[in-house]
Amino acid sequence: MEPILKAVGIVKNYGGVRALRGVDFDLYAGEVHALVGENGAGKSTLIKILTGVVPADKGKIIYQGREVKIESPRMAHELGIVAVYQEPLVYPHLSIVENVFIGNEIRKKDGSIDWDAERRKTRELLKMLDIDPYFIDESMGSLSTGLKQLVLIAKALNYNARVLIFDEPTAILTEHEAERLFRIIRRLKENGMGIIYISHRIEELQEIADRVTVFRDGENMGTFRIDQVTKEKIIELMAGKTLVEKIEKKIQPDYETVVLEVRNLTKKGLYEDISFKLYKGEILGFSGLVGSGRSEVMQTIFGLIKPDSGEIFIEGRKCLIDNPNTAMKYGIAYLPEDRGNQGLFRRLSIKVNTTIPIIDYLKRIFGAVDKEREEKIAKEYFQKLQIKAPSIETIINNLSGGNQQKVLLAKWLATNPKILILDEPTRGVDVGVKAQIHEEIVRLAESGISIILVSSELPEIIKLSDRVIVMHEGKITGRFDERSSITPTNLLNAAVGERIVHLRK
Repeated sequence: MEPILKAVGIVKNYGGVRALRGVDFDLYAGEVHALVGENGAGKSTLIKILTGVVPADKGKIIYQGREVKIESPRMAHELGIVAVYQEPLVYPHLSIVENVFIGNEIRKKDGSIDWDAERRKTRELLKMLDIDPYFIDESMGSLSTGLKQLVLIAKALNYNARVLIFDEPTAILTEHEAERLFRIIRRLKENGMGIIYISHRIEELQEIADRVTVFRDGENMGTFRIDQVTKEKIIELMAGKTLVEKIEKKIQPDYETVVLEVRNLTKKGLYEDISFKLYKGEILGFSGLVGSGRSEVMQTIFGLIKPDSGEIFIEGRKCLIDNPNTAMKYGIAYLPEDRGNQGLFRRLSIKVNTTIPIIDYLKRIFGAVDKEREEKIAKEYFQKLQIKAPSIETIINNLSGGNQQKVLLAKWLATNPKILILDEPTRGVDVGVKAQIHEEIVRLAESGISIILVSSELPEIIKLSDRVIVMHEGKITGRFDERSSITPTNLLNAAVGERIVHLRK
């Protein structure tokens, strides 16, 4: 048999980052082909290329025996290639029928929508999936995540999809919903559909996949029949021999002084029973795969998410942190993962972005901002972090991604924090800027600031962290206090659910 879909020599670069390095991948009709790899391995980039979200720089796609150029998601749909994502992309205020047919409506001769025909077809599609279509006139937003996914599968069938791509489909499903999804995937497979299944839950693969391909650093590390490869082999290929450059740390953490303690922090559906300590001058790494709950824990500590239960102590004092202003008063700063939407005012200057968290501190008696002090502070961090721009008046949108990240770091350093939470601090920056940020993180720790480093990059976690905590599906599964235990294999095993503890002696 010829593959229904084949990617040959796919190359994709984002600036200086090579996301895919000449990748080959194929999919047969009537099979489930799993695609695995740690965060940043290139899985999502390949899917975006196959579904027309981004173009490949090099390589070709062969679909049903002929080469195709997929220039948009709509073109992918028309070809019969459809993706269903972990968090379903839906129109919550429209009905189920409207979501199934949006952009692909059944129309009468006069051009109006044939609602009766669309309802009949929607019922047929859902019955094909063995789903009772009682809810088709309800709003999409009223459905559970599991039912939303099933509606999107029905929508894919409405496009006569031949290839269906699932991106982390069970990450936020209940066990019952996951079992129902697996039944439907088996039925689709029996009907000749080709299915690409992306998952960090390696234990699922034996149940659902026929073959598995492992990606690492934008390369295909091998494709195997699922009955001929072990979980241990898959993890070994995912981790590889991660090369970690050393970074010298002249001053070690003060393990006698606890700056932050989190006890039994729980937020239903996000994380459960999270407890840890952060010491003065240490870099505590938080590792784990997408959806593990790391960022949500950090957002809770900074007052962006209200927990259901648990306690937070700052320097031994119990604190109620219900908003970011309170967190900042306790000396906590949070550099968010999404610098564009959560971190920076992109149409304002470097100066304004750097000083905006301390604007009250800069005000004079009658409320006017002390321009001299504002400029002095902005220039200090502009020079300290070597931000490449004509001046502090440069607009953020005119900076490179790496220099935007430096401004975001400057913004929070200007608050003079005791605790600095860095969520993916080097995402999307080039190698040179990454090295500069790494050096600055170590210098800050040596100055006595306590740092929590959330990162999806194993080399970054291994290079910078004094200790590491690993999360999987909202729970802590790994604690590594000894530097010798902070290895790629240990971190990945904990990231996929194996409990591993290496405490300091």
